[in-house]
Amino acid sequence: MMKKLMMAVAFIAATMGSALAQVDVNKADQAALDSVKGIGPAKSKAIMEERAKAPFKDWADLESRVKGIGEKNAIKLSEAGLQVNGKSRDGTAPKQAGK
Repeated sequence: MMKKLMMAVAFIAATMGSALAQVDVNKADQAALDSVKGIGPAKSKAIMEERAKAPFKDWADLESRVKGIGEKNAIKLSEAGLQVNGKSRDGTAPKQAGK
């Protein structure tokens, strides 16, 4: 019984940690991109296809090359943990654990 309880707690902790993790658009696989709130399978596929042509230089490059990612959506994605070259979008701060 105790072992099952510990496994459940570990699973919940791992799931919460991945939801708050930073995901770099130039390094992530499709599953990691899908884990970012606001990115689904179609959007992650579009990101992967554009990235295959050339890595994203910055947020402006991502916004101009991927249909459906404009300024407002980019801000939301950045707040959810998406990064371009290790940087959040200007004017946003990623959510911290416990907020």
